[in-house]
Amino acid sequence: MHSGLSWIMVASEIGFSLVELAKQTRQASRQLAVLSNHDRNFALEAIADALTSATPEILAANETDCQFAKEEGISQALYARLHLGETKLQAAIAGVRDVAKLPDPIGVKQIHRELDQGLILQRVTCPLGVLGIIFEARPEALIQITSLAIKSGNGVILKGGKEALRSCQALVKVIHQALASTKVDPATVQLLTTREEINQLLALDEYVDLIIPRGSNSFVRYVQENTRIPVLGHADGICHLYIDGDADLEKAINITVDAKTQYPAACNAIETLLIHQAIASEFLPQIALALTAQGVELRGDEQTCQIIPATPATETDWSTEYSDLILSIKIVDSLATAIAHINTYGSKHTDAIVTENSQTAETFQNQVDAAGVYHNCSTRFADGFRYGFGAEVGISTQQMPPRGPVGLEGLVTYKYKVTGNGHIAATYSGNNAKPFTHKDL
Repeated sequence: MHSGLSWIMVASEIGFSLVELAKQTRQASRQLAVLSNHDRNFALEAIADALTSATPEILAANETDCQFAKEEGISQALYARLHLGETKLQAAIAGVRDVAKLPDPIGVKQIHRELDQGLILQRVTCPLGVLGIIFEARPEALIQITSLAIKSGNGVILKGGKEALRSCQALVKVIHQALASTKVDPATVQLLTTREEINQLLALDEYVDLIIPRGSNSFVRYVQENTRIPVLGHADGICHLYIDGDADLEKAINITVDAKTQYPAACNAIETLLIHQAIASEFLPQIALALTAQGVELRGDEQTCQIIPATPATETDWSTEYSDLILSIKIVDSLATAIAHINTYGSKHTDAIVTENSQTAETFQNQVDAAGVYHNCSTRFADGFRYGFGAEVGISTQQMPPRGPVGLEGLVTYKYKVTGNGHIAATYSGNNAKPFTHKDL
């Protein structure tokens, strides 16, 4: 157990250099990595209980952040991400408990192989080390990331946006108090509070193993271009929904409205609606009515504007992440044209098709290059919690894994352990080389 929190404060409060703080986190993460799954789960339950008890304090801090943000003219999309509210907070707390229930990601034997009699190879999962998380708004992200970091045996250095400063400070204070009664060193979780610390964090390639940025596309691109540390994340969330000629129109309306309006500030909300020309004249008036009733501004190509009232779309619209109640609409003449448009303008996040033709759906899912390719459902399911990951540290649109919503599996690596009994390589080389058995155990 860890008693006393006087030394566990943000770097700016105790005069630590960021290098010293990172060293401290690295040491704490090494201790965490060897704790049992039971001890890590106990810490997560302690955090969930503490967050529940401190709900009024946390919501008050967030409300203050929201008030200041409004006064400073924060965008509607960023405000939606910033505002916590009891529903979001309770969902995040439930996510902490869900993470605790997940199988232990550490110490999993991926390979167990006899190379020769008495010479055994194992490939075993282990933590990455220290994560650097930089995010705009989204205070609940701090809870999700912290829980996944602890479960996977990683230390974490958090830097939230200035708009969420009070919320983040309140959350980390509660988390530190909870960890003080467990075997997890509170120094495992650190909070940075100034903008200047971002570039310093990005330079700590000796102490930080992975950077995960969560925020606007310009922000994520800045991070990607200004560090030697590996970066996991996505710069854009330009998601598409294609309504095929064989679509059930009632399904199509419900899915479209949900994918655009259920939470328009989310990166998995659609920004472009593609409609097959065979059903455009019938479907467009219906979907336009449903969307405008939800306050959505419609921007359409020339054919769309001939059927419904809409602002003419420009080339820029096809590659814009609105994160707002704005939707671009384009009529296409075929599945191939729809796929080509998505692969040209999409961000490889999540794209969906509505069709009753299973062969068409399979072609779409095979040929669209995205982390998530959906059939007859909303793109809003692209989420670690909804995938059963407990929570997510972010969504990756890179080609190399991990891809899509990243949970525990994206926060572990592996090491090769080889055990012998005086074995030497010379025995297996030369004219009389002994053969390997290479037998999986």
